[in-house]
Formats: sequence, structure tokens, C-alpha cells
Amino acid sequence: MAAKVLTVQSVERHKPDPARRLEIADAALPGFYLVVQPSGLKSWAVRYRVAGRSRKFTIGSYPLFDLGTARARAREALQMAATGRDPFVEKAAAAEAARAEPVDRIEAVVKLYVDRHLKPNGKAAYAAVMEGLLRNHVVPRWGQRRIGEIKRKDVVALCDALTDAGMSTGTNRVFTAARAMFNFALQRELIETTPFLGLKPPLAEVSRDRVLTDTEVRLIWRAAERVGFPFGPAVQMLLLTGQRRNEVTQMVRSEVVGDLWTIPATRTKNSVEHLVPLSAAAQAILGNLPRIVGEAGYVFSRSGTAPISDHSSSKRRFDAAMLAIAREDAAGEGRDPAEIMVAPWRLHDLRRTCSTGMARLKQPVHVIEAVLNHISGSRGGIAGIYNRYQYLDEKRAALEVWASQVQMITRSEVSDAA
Repeated sequence: MAAKVLTVQSVERHKPDPARRLEIADAALPGFYLVVQPSGLKSWAVRYRVAGRSRKFTIGSYPLFDLGTARARAREALQMAATGRDPFVEKAAAAEAARAEPVDRIEAVVKLYVDRHLKPNGKAAYAAVMEGLLRNHVVPRWGQRRIGEIKRKDVVALCDALTDAGMSTGTNRVFTAARAMFNFALQRELIETTPFLGLKPPLAEVSRDRVLTDTEVRLIWRAAERVGFPFGPAVQMLLLTGQRRNEVTQMVRSEVVGDLWTIPATRTKNSVEHLVPLSAAAQAILGNLPRIVGEAGYVFSRSGTAPISDHSSSKRRFDAAMLAIAREDAAGEGRDPAEIMVAPWRLHDLRRTCSTGMARLKQPVHVIEAVLNHISGSRGGIAGIYNRYQYLDEKRAALEVWASQVQMITRSEVSDAA
């Protein structure tokens, strides 16, 4: 029987065979499969070849690992095998190395925190960001010091140095990451107290409420078409779906089946698998994208092996394209192009604009919250599965209405003031 794409529903439906163990392959990711024991227990595994040998790596049981999470873990294992690395051997070696390291030095504590807390409990993208903050800004200054030696004055000095180096909100992010690591060390009894007690993030942050105007939306859409693949279509998908930056830019083709995009729990902020109905406009964008060869299957990728990650430089090029278009329009209307400027904006403003736009189109608040995945991850079991499908039709309708509005805006030549 030909392999089929595994879905949440099909995984639930697969029944055990009392006479034998079943292995159900996933057509979306060759090598990844669901194992159903005669007892009814289900688990995930991935088969791969390294150095000419066939190997099997067990990911974990179902439903402890949902489909999206298991598929992401399998993809990571296959990517390692493709470069000659053995996931099973490396996992065992990493565990052995961790046991051999002195755990009271900051560099070792960072590794322990990442391996024992961030990676098992958080999403891969979040864990990578936190690890990067610690390795890039904490380890260079404190790496060889014992964690118990770090005092409050050291924390203040670290924050001052980062701020003096030009970091603003980034200083707060490093502060938060380091504080979380010290709290982890406190729980592990590596320290008796934490130097972060009584300290607050050093810099005040202003909550943003920026919503893009119709004129800005129109200009952004045109700039997306000008800069092209992969960043341009990614920006358009951010606007149409209202999802978070990394959720869109790290999209994998196997996550999209028909008009439904399933973001695995490993890639969502609240660790809840999220279903995003794709409007006709969003489907059209995905359908027109080139398919970059690569086992990873990333939708927005230059190499096929990794998603786009140079968001800052890509955004600067995008802003330059917006300014060029705006000045070309001004010249065509007889105005001085040199007087034209484009107001600063962030990629997250697209998510807020989508949310506000749906509200203006009279979509219910609870549906908008569901679209944005502002849903608690505390519900599990059957209730959790039901919760993932709650408001699916309503979300589809809301996103379709919003997409129609975006298309009307981007096709219009009327300004906001008209």
C-alpha cells in the first residue's frame, strides 16, 4: 500500500493488529513513521542510513509527542544523517560529555540549562534564541567563572556593558535569559541564592500598538513583489495569516495539506499545535513559489537546507524597496522624491494589522484570538485535540474576509485620506 501523509485524524484512527506490530509510513517525510503495537500503544520512529548502515531512532510515544513535534524531531534526525552524523550516537555522546563537565562553571551551566530545560520544555526556535543570548553575551564574560561567584554588581556591569555597546531592548533580553538560567541553577541546588533577586530589566520598554495604514499595506505589498522570493512572499504571508515571524519563515511544506497549515507545538509560542486555514490568496502565494531542492522542505529558503534567518538585513533591503517605490510614485505625480520618507515599521506590525483588520471587519474577538493562537496550552487529552479544531470554520471565514480586504487595498489607488 502506498504511503499516505499522516494527519492528526489518521493517527487517532489507526487501530492495532493483535497479531503484529504495525509501521505506518508518512508520505510527507520518507523515513518517518508511526508504530502501533498489538497492545495499542503508539510511538514514533525514524529510519535512516549512515555510512551504508540502516539505523532506527525512536523519537518517543504518542500522544506525549504529537504529530507535528515528532515530525520535526524526525526531520532533524534525517538532516543529521544526510551530513554523515548519527543522531543516536551523538545523543549518547552528548549525554556522556555533559556528565563529565564541571557543572559549577557558567559555560557548563549554560549547556546544562539548554540541554535539560530549554530543549525538552521549549520550542526549538525559542530555545535557539535563548541559547544564542547566553552564548554570545554571557559566556564570553563569565564563561570560566563559577556560578556562585557571580554577584549583583556583576549583573549590573554586564547590563551596562551591553547598553554601552549599543544594545537597547537586547540588553533586557540577555538579562531575562540569564535570570532564567540562574533560577534553573537555584532549583538544581548549584547555588543557594541568585544575584538577580531584587533586580529588574535595566531598560524601560514601550508597548507598541502600531497598525499599518492602507497606504502602507499597499506599499508593502508592492515592495514584496519587487524584492521577490523568498523574503517578499514571506512578508505577504505574514500579513495574510497574522502568524508570528518565525512560524511563517520556518514553514515546512509537509505542514501544509490542502488549505490547512498545521504549525507543530515545537514552533508555537504557547507549545500548542496550531491550525491555520489558508485563504485562497495565501494558497495562491504558496502555489507560485519555487520548490527549493532539499530534504528539509522549507518553503522560504535560499539553500533548501535552512529557512531564511537574516531577517534584519532582509528587512533593510525591503525598506529600501518601499522607499524607492514611494519616490518613483512621487516623481510620477510631479512631487519632489527627495521629500518622501517611509515611516519605520516592524514585521510584527503585520500581525497586529491583521488582527485589527479582522476586528474592523466585525469578526468576533474569540475567533481573532483563535487565529492568533492566543489559547492556553493547559488542556490535554481529548479536550486538547478538540481545542485545536475549535473555531476552525470560523477562523477560515475570518481569514478569507481579511484576505479579500487586503486584495481590495492592494489593488486600489485610493489613499487613506480619500
